[in-house]
Amino acid sequence: MFTLLIFIAVLAILVLSHEFGHFIAAKKSGIRVYEFGFGFPPRAFGWYRDPITKKFKFVDGKFDRESAPATVYSVNWLPLGGFVQMKGENDANNVNNDTFAGQKVWKRAIVLVAGVTMNIVVAMILLSIGYMMGLPQATNDMEDVSNIKDRRTEIIQIIAGKPAAVAGLVSGDVIVSVGNIDNPRLKELQNYINDHKSEEIAVVIKRGEETFTKNIKPAIYADTGKAGIGVGIAEIGTVRHPWYRAIYYGVADTFWYLKEILLAFYTLIAGLFVGAGTGEAVAGPVGIAMMTGRVARLGLAYLIQFTAMLSLNLAIFNILPLPALDGGRLLFLLVGKIKGSPVNQKWEQIIHSVGFSLLLLLVVVVTVKDLGAFRGVFTNLVHKVF
Repeated sequence: MFTLLIFIAVLAILVLSHEFGHFIAAKKSGIRVYEFGFGFPPRAFGWYRDPITKKFKFVDGKFDRESAPATVYSVNWLPLGGFVQMKGENDANNVNNDTFAGQKVWKRAIVLVAGVTMNIVVAMILLSIGYMMGLPQATNDMEDVSNIKDRRTEIIQIIAGKPAAVAGLVSGDVIVSVGNIDNPRLKELQNYINDHKSEEIAVVIKRGEETFTKNIKPAIYADTGKAGIGVGIAEIGTVRHPWYRAIYYGVADTFWYLKEILLAFYTLIAGLFVGAGTGEAVAGPVGIAMMTGRVARLGLAYLIQFTAMLSLNLAIFNILPLPALDGGRLLFLLVGKIKGSPVNQKWEQIIHSVGFSLLLLLVVVVTVKDLGAFRGVFTNLVHKVF
């Protein structure tokens, strides 16, 4: 239940902020918005504010949104996204001043990219708030560690057959000390091991609540001539900044993460073309929900950072030039501008409908994969219930 509630809250933040971008851009452009919906139809319930009486009126799933004197805000039965329904959005011939089709191309483009823009803004806000509270971050290259809390050097990879593996170290172990150096920094650790390559080194390890010592003799790597114990390590800590620096780093890191996510998307798509598949790179609603629950249990700062990453992933995915996505609609808009007339509305709708169906199919396929990956979790849940 905890995982489900947290997932719904995170999904609401991501979806509502994205759709709010479309909504506010449409309103500012003079476009009438029929409905602002969370989830996909059929509608569960909705409401609007009567512009004359200033009272809220609730509506059911059968209510005709076009007959409402104001925008209908709705909650729908399929909570996997959201939508903003604008007047003239699917009718290129309706070119009145209050319609989507009646706006200049650049205004329509702004409305289409506003959702993606809002997701990026949300990531900036979340990361800024996170840095004010303190965010987990790699600190390897930081010279000043005065603003770092809970700094630790953690093993993230064990190389089979090497000294660390033989000694029984595992990924997730924290190096408390090496030799006479307590809580060593990454470079201190590397230098100490290399300087004592001919002798056994006392390495104090913390694993969960347990602390123990392992005496490990380093191995010499032929390619570099340097000593090592066969681990991949990362120096990690909780970084906190004053509010003005937190905003700077929140904005700067947003663009850095955008670059990294774009590279990841490129690698994923390129891998599909060469037959590499997606492997574990793609998660569906179930997978994301389970990950959200696990991250939330680590603490609020981790959840904020994770939500910011999801927001940026949603932004990039939506701007891809694929049917039914914002990027696909933007592509048709640009094609119409180049050819001097709108793309045939019938064919555009068919392409978007097919694209949407394929996206739903992808969600089903990935969800089945997620259910297989988290089968043990669901089995335990069933046993608890019954």
